[in-house]
Amino acid sequence: MTKQIVILLHGVGSQGNDLQPLARLWATTLPDALFVTPNAPQRFDQGPGYQWFSVMGVTEQNRAQRIVAARAEFDRVIAGILNEHAFDPQNDSLVLAGFSQGSIMALDALVTGRYPLAAVVAFSGRLASVAPYTPQPGARVLLVHGKQDAVIPWTESESAAQKIKALGFDVTLSLEEGTPHTITADGANAAAKFIARALSA
Repeated sequence: MTKQIVILLHGVGSQGNDLQPLARLWATTLPDALFVTPNAPQRFDQGPGYQWFSVMGVTEQNRAQRIVAARAEFDRVIAGILNEHAFDPQNDSLVLAGFSQGSIMALDALVTGRYPLAAVVAFSGRLASVAPYTPQPGARVLLVHGKQDAVIPWTESESAAQKIKALGFDVTLSLEEGTPHTITADGANAAAKFIARALSA
């Protein structure tokens, strides 16, 4: 039996359990999927929670370097999940869904082609990885961003959509009026339907 694995990637200073409500919501639309909400590998360096990479002193100039440095630990987390559930890349389906810093890492995985992805969902994120990109074809991509986001500007998702489309991906950009740095009910429900379509394609 083929498996559908959806890995949810939290934001900086958060933890995997914080995305369990989203996983439970999506399970009503995706009853055959397995949802996994891991903690990022690093303890948050400014308080409780975890981080995929440090944001202390982060700038536009050094962010990409931090993402590159975070790949090895990120890949260990993802590989551990895939090994635990005996993921078969020839027959099974993998979805990465992230929020904020989790979206940054999900989009990095997409454009570097490190996994055979069926879909990527990025809430309130940005494509901060630098070219050249080496993507694997086939994934569908949904970018959701609030237009009142004071943490990561919505224009980052607009820019990401253009770059990802240029790589040949099927990209949907959803901008939410009046929404800050968060995942709304409308965004979550739209993402569930998007993932369902991607997995049935």
